[in-house]
Amino acid sequence: MVFTRGGRAVHALDRIGFEVADGAFVAIVGPSGCGKSTLLKLVAGLRQPTKGRITLYGRPVQGPRADVGIVFQSPVLLPWRTVIGNVMLPIDVLGLDRPSHRTKARELLALVGLAGFEEAYPQELSGGMQQRAAIARALVYDAPLLMMDEPFGALDAMTREQMNLEVQRIWSASGKTVVFITHSIPEAVFLADRIVVMSPRPGRVLSIIDNAAPRPRGLDDMSLPEFNRLVREIRQLLGSQGEAGGPH
Repeated sequence: MVFTRGGRAVHALDRIGFEVADGAFVAIVGPSGCGKSTLLKLVAGLRQPTKGRITLYGRPVQGPRADVGIVFQSPVLLPWRTVIGNVMLPIDVLGLDRPSHRTKARELLALVGLAGFEEAYPQELSGGMQQRAAIARALVYDAPLLMMDEPFGALDAMTREQMNLEVQRIWSASGKTVVFITHSIPEAVFLADRIVVMSPRPGRVLSIIDNAAPRPRGLDDMSLPEFNRLVREIRQLLGSQGEAGGPH
């Protein structure tokens, strides 16, 4: 994947290839600037590859699709809409049935721990609560694939740990396929069943690592020998203990 930035060609990704099974939780980890977010945009149809192809459910990705939900690092909630109004935004944009989806929106807000906050405005919520609302918004139109682009990178460490527990619970309850992009190795190992390790730009797949740790996983599991073995293995693959190897 090559794109132009400031009049200069940027080689973002090179020979990327992997598959994601239905219902899987896959993390993509790598250093900043390795093309993780570009890869998400390609899968979501927000960019077109300069070479190769991407398929979802047997069909080539040729543009934005309604079967992909996206959660970005920033919640991007509209300040003039209530929480439930923000969750309903995709329904309004896609022209879907409002009454049935409003019921689903309330159910999702309960699922993400925001029952009772439906009529609150974004500025009345903490950062973690805003991200919960963004997750509910990405799930409201029942897209089978949920793409999450470093969604907890701006949160403090304690809130981030709680959101990791929350997203594990939501994934288990919803049955969605999740592709979770992060530069935190411990976060990737905690959340995912498969971890795609990417090289610095141009991003390539260094390795795909299976994580057979049982679920549900708790924060205490991060001190287990197998957890730390996987963290060390990924750090060694990346050849650095800098940003990609730091705590979350």
